[in-house]
Amino acid sequence: MPEGDTAGAAIRFVAVLGPTASGKSALGLALAERREGEIVTCDSQQVYIGMDIGTAKPTREERRRVPHHGLDLCHPDEPFHAARWAALARAAIKSIAARGRLPIVVGGTGLYYRALTAGLFEAPPPDPALRARHRELCDREGLEALRARLTAVDPEAAAGIAPRDFVRISRALEVYEQTGVAITTLRRQAAPPRDLQPTVLLLDPPLAESRARITSRVDAMMAAGFLDEVRALHAAGYGPSCRPLQALGYKQLGAVLGGTMSPADAVAEIVRATFAYARRQRTWFKKESAAARFVATPELDVAVDAVVRGAVARDDRPNDRIG
Repeated sequence: MPEGDTAGAAIRFVAVLGPTASGKSALGLALAERREGEIVTCDSQQVYIGMDIGTAKPTREERRRVPHHGLDLCHPDEPFHAARWAALARAAIKSIAARGRLPIVVGGTGLYYRALTAGLFEAPPPDPALRARHRELCDREGLEALRARLTAVDPEAAAGIAPRDFVRISRALEVYEQTGVAITTLRRQAAPPRDLQPTVLLLDPPLAESRARITSRVDAMMAAGFLDEVRALHAAGYGPSCRPLQALGYKQLGAVLGGTMSPADAVAEIVRATFAYARRQRTWFKKESAAARFVATPELDVAVDAVVRGAVARDDRPNDRIG
């Protein structure tokens, strides 16, 4: 694609997606170096300043090797959401393509990627009265009772939400109670953006390998000073009540600092919770169409070939930055 020739046609980009610790970042970095690309990170936690080790944020050296977009966008106490990320990511992709380089979206936050490629529907505004009723039911009968209500009307939404995520369970149920239509149906009915054309590579390692990778990653994070990072965030005023500090790892190490959990128990819980999250990511991405799916991180030439074949299969000539 000649530099600046981005008007009038959908802009092609590559997406490297998959569950946590599946090798996405390494593959994305290698593709970017091979094909003069730039990376747009698709990670809901890497947007926060100061949350580096626990989010597996690209290192300074990796950022020197390849330009990265989508990192360090706000402080942990600032609100951030999928629509904002999608707007920033779309602008970054267009800017990268306009400079004659290959945009490569890399990450595992399925909702963010969906917002970029499928758009977000116009949801009804939050209803405090409904939210209060949900909280009352949760307090009286437990979160499982609320989740059961959502499963009855929208099993797909319920399956994609963490079992203890009251906010998202309540919101999905709230949308149904306000509109009479499941939130997943409304999302499908939303008109997808037509200005972008992805070629997707999906990494999906076997469960046993995924668990081993996650265990190794958590050990490496601890050795790199993850506990000190959480301590510094707390000292800066971002305590356990700050929503990003409820993320995987940050919550458990916050409990260590609060004296309610031992370091060994925290590490075990981080591994368990991260593996559960990876399984939910796998479920999410099984519904994503892809040019290729890999159970092991592919050799670079194999990945490049998959990208080229994926572009051709879309009845379009392959971008010269891809092939």
